[in-house]
Amino acid sequence: MSDTRKSIVITGVSSGIGLGCATEFIQRGYQVFGSVRKQEDAGRVQGLLGASFVPLIFDVTDEVGILAAVQVVEAHLNGAGLSGLINNSGIAEGGPLQHVGMDTLRRQFEVNVFGLLRVTQAFLPLLGAREGHIGAPGKIMNVSSVAGKIAAPFLGLYAASKHAVEALSHSLRRELMLYGIDVIIIGPGAVATEIWGKAEGMEIPFKGTAYYNSLLKLRDYAKKEGESGLTIEAIGKQMADIFENPRAKTRYALLKGKFMKWTIPRLLPDRFVDRFIGKNFGLLKK
Repeated sequence: MSDTRKSIVITGVSSGIGLGCATEFIQRGYQVFGSVRKQEDAGRVQGLLGASFVPLIFDVTDEVGILAAVQVVEAHLNGAGLSGLINNSGIAEGGPLQHVGMDTLRRQFEVNVFGLLRVTQAFLPLLGAREGHIGAPGKIMNVSSVAGKIAAPFLGLYAASKHAVEALSHSLRRELMLYGIDVIIIGPGAVATEIWGKAEGMEIPFKGTAYYNSLLKLRDYAKKEGESGLTIEAIGKQMADIFENPRAKTRYALLKGKFMKWTIPRLLPDRFVDRFIGKNFGLLKK
């Protein structure tokens, strides 16, 4: 007999938002299939989460690995369907657009955009996009970012990839109405993880360019924001609440200080926001 528990696939569960979500969904009785890229991460997360967690070892850029993971999930489900898919895996490349290389741009999109769609296409049949599907259709949550709507300086590559995620998500949601599969966008702001403790010692590239001092200011700002951001436990709980809401909205912004950091910047004229950012990061022409 198949497992009667609800089941969900979450990509990128080795740390951060993915780990927070996996922990919360397991606490709510779900079986979680979570992707990691390394065997040692699979063992570590398995030790943290217990028997309700099934590790899937693949990179979202590896189509063969993804298809193998689908077979693992399908075997566990034994004829049942998936309750959900959370596309969380992603990377953040940065730098002045005047100087970044095209290989960096390709890598950003390969993971955040092509990887997301590649994983989605592979798991859609188990979510209900097939004839004779057994059970209720599943739900997809795509992790975008505040940068999916607000593009900061030096994060243009990342913001571009997240803008693409937003567009794909809206189109996909409308296409998948045919199968009853919903698609929800999650746009987090800063998340408190251990990486911010190392930020001060991070080497900043592009030394010798006109942007170097502004990049130092951005690093310090990002460190401060990250250290005071939402915890992975808090964001995991919010995402699970949204997932289980039968009347969920199509998009959610999850961040501290939402009114000042999300609502107001999106209401103000672009030129006003430009000047504010330019003044604070030393980007105004002297």
